[in-house]
Amino acid sequence: MRKTLLAGLLLFCHFGFAQEGWEGKFEQLGTDLPTPNSYRTGSGAPGIDYWQQKADYQIDASLDEETLILSAEETITYYNNSPDELKYLWVQLDQNVREKGNLDEITRNTLINDSIPGKFVATELGAWDYNGGFKISSVKEAGGDALPFTINRTMMRVDLPSPLKSGDNFSFRIKWSYLMYDRMMFNGRGGYEYFPGDGNYAFTLCQWYPRMAVYDDVNGWQNKQFIGNGEFALTFGDFVVNITVPADHVVAATGTLQNGKKVLTKTQYGRLEKAKSSFDQPVLIVTQEEAEENEKERSKKTKTWQFKADNVRDFAFTSSRKYIWDAMAVKLPTTTPLAMSFYPKEGNPLWERESTKAIKNTLEIYSERTFDYPYPVAQSVHAADQGMEYPMICFNYGRPNEDGSYSQTKLEGMVGVIVHEIGHNFFPMIVNSDERQWTWMDEGLNTFLEHETLRIRYPDFDTSWGTPAGVVPYMKGDKRYIRPIMTNSEQIVQFGYNAYGKPSAALVLLRETVMGPELFDRAFKEYALRWKFKRPTPADFFRTMEDASAVDLDWFWRGWFYSVDHVDVGIEQVQWYKMRSGEKNLENREKKAKKGDLSPTANLGYLGFGDVPQPFSLVETPDRFYGEFNNRLDHQTIVNKLADKNFYEIKLANHGGLVTPLILEFTFEDGTKREERIPAEVWRQNEKEITKVFYFDKVVAGIEFDPNAETGDTNPGDNVFPRVDKKSRFDAFKEKAESASNDTDVIGTWAYETETPEDKTSGRFNISREKGELSGTFYSESTGNTYPLKNIDVEGGRLSFEFDLKNGNNSLVINVRVFVVKDQFQGTMQLGEYGAFPMEGYRKPD
Repeated sequence: MRKTLLAGLLLFCHFGFAQEGWEGKFEQLGTDLPTPNSYRTGSGAPGIDYWQQKADYQIDASLDEETLILSAEETITYYNNSPDELKYLWVQLDQNVREKGNLDEITRNTLINDSIPGKFVATELGAWDYNGGFKISSVKEAGGDALPFTINRTMMRVDLPSPLKSGDNFSFRIKWSYLMYDRMMFNGRGGYEYFPGDGNYAFTLCQWYPRMAVYDDVNGWQNKQFIGNGEFALTFGDFVVNITVPADHVVAATGTLQNGKKVLTKTQYGRLEKAKSSFDQPVLIVTQEEAEENEKERSKKTKTWQFKADNVRDFAFTSSRKYIWDAMAVKLPTTTPLAMSFYPKEGNPLWERESTKAIKNTLEIYSERTFDYPYPVAQSVHAADQGMEYPMICFNYGRPNEDGSYSQTKLEGMVGVIVHEIGHNFFPMIVNSDERQWTWMDEGLNTFLEHETLRIRYPDFDTSWGTPAGVVPYMKGDKRYIRPIMTNSEQIVQFGYNAYGKPSAALVLLRETVMGPELFDRAFKEYALRWKFKRPTPADFFRTMEDASAVDLDWFWRGWFYSVDHVDVGIEQVQWYKMRSGEKNLENREKKAKKGDLSPTANLGYLGFGDVPQPFSLVETPDRFYGEFNNRLDHQTIVNKLADKNFYEIKLANHGGLVTPLILEFTFEDGTKREERIPAEVWRQNEKEITKVFYFDKVVAGIEFDPNAETGDTNPGDNVFPRVDKKSRFDAFKEKAESASNDTDVIGTWAYETETPEDKTSGRFNISREKGELSGTFYSESTGNTYPLKNIDVEGGRLSFEFDLKNGNNSLVINVRVFVVKDQFQGTMQLGEYGAFPMEGYRKPD
């Protein structure tokens, strides 16, 4: 551009692009992403030479309820569809994560606190008397010859007798067993729950068989060790599984039951057939009365249940004599899957009312956003304190009180986890990402669609989790304890927010604010269709979302996925201008905006936004700014058009570092409002500070950035202009509590709800007084444990106490500081170095 035209441009832009400390937030990802090739294209689609391996399984398993040993023999047929010769195969032995001296046990940080629940000591220090891990009896060729194998913790290398050439397949047999474990003792994904009231078990078997590792074009063998957080990378295949269990057990598993007439009674089989055409309500295949009668005696006989599943990446099952079983059909445009739930009487009445309905809602919304659910069944199994997914089956928490009552929080938690785990059938069970490396690719995308399902089908639920507003406590936290989304699963610090909440929040922002629902939904669906039954990487997702929408999103991925920046935009200054006119004396203008919270006269002249506009002149354009053009603008036409307009020059600062679209709401003196939406590219020349001019017919009384909390701005206090000195709800509550002249009565049981680094959680704490001394306990629903309180102190209307939390790998000193007014409290819970999180609650009646 020639110099004269550039000079004219600068007169109006005020040199707004100048910036020190430029960070390249709008630079293309470029070489940060892998180079496209014939396997994976630059558009994000599978390439012309895309390939993936296949592994078929024939398994005969036996569950011994007396010895609690699961034993099996499996035949694996491995198909080499790669262009490479393979000298050996890698097999995952995930149960070895519970061997003595496993990698998780010997590398986790441990410490001693003043008071420690015995369960934590036993778990953290490996003090359980449990002989875990696979016991491999033999590894043989299909013909019976032994194969050399080497076990390296959770991975086993099987050496082949000769290289497996491209296009060939190889079959081998593994015979093995392992001692099942009590999930109350171990925080594991599978195992069993023991019910002391009736002496029965509910077995949930997952990661229960040696499984083929993935060999692909990205990593070769994906043989990262299983430590605990990073889940699984798996290969599609076909399964035929025979499961021998006590004759009075009910079994549910991945796939379809092949011998229902043999293992079910005639009545049960008839009910199951009826359910396949029941679309309005579930049919009970096993009623609660039948289940209660069934659990009274323990059969010494056995039955073998056979299941078949095609084109799945994994297989899981559950078995118990305690199960109630219901089912109903779900009508989708091209498929009709059967939704089924299995639960002991301890799950009712909540499960009978809600579980199968939640499956139906999930399949319908997810199918609409991706592809019609392709599998024949989708099953939800009730398992205490669990939420874990497998193809066609998942295990979910949500147990009501012993009297059958349950809170709204329990209902929302139970429905939410069912939606989430059933949703995992789409991500990663079908869109088959590598969970061992990238947890967010399944958990984040799935949390986003969980949010959408709850928002649409459960409008009365709290759906803030997984939204920009819902992750504000995390985003504004200490950056030392935050990692980018693009971090390996085992190095994540705050797992729930990093892998679930923040990626979902990013997608909510992308859909609602950056791209718009129509563009986003088409692009997201394209990604799901492209990678259905295939293995996408992060680059494939990023590229497809751009390719299918024509929206440049590199700035978005760079900020939300590769950095720990947060959104914090402040309105720094507003100048009100009006064009000079010979007919009006603007300097003596006396008309004022209406009084109110956003009135400019509430703080006259604050940062230049007073009740009198500043004048500016619109002058004739000098000839030099027209260059070689002979024609000229009609200056008077422009003057006439802008003569009565109100101009507002707004300066905004990016304090958080994360560039974001601007949503500005203007409130006019007559009470009407107008919203202006500006894409994030407004920051492209200056990532720190921008100035932009707007003009209106009406006089502006106030301006607010992000009025509906769409962007996740962490400091809404500087979003309003003029500033409003307005007490928050908490400040008003605190002031009322502090006015108490004497110590407030805190004796009793208090229910609470608070944010945590993982998600919202709730529970109760109890405070009592004996011989003048305060004591108490704290119960957390998220951990299911009770902790003794220490350093309890009451001063006026303030209550404070501490307790030591040890759960899994976490060891924290928790500090609670709340203000009490009669039977309610508000305050914060300090979670060690992770920061302070809002907490509130009420005293429960006696």
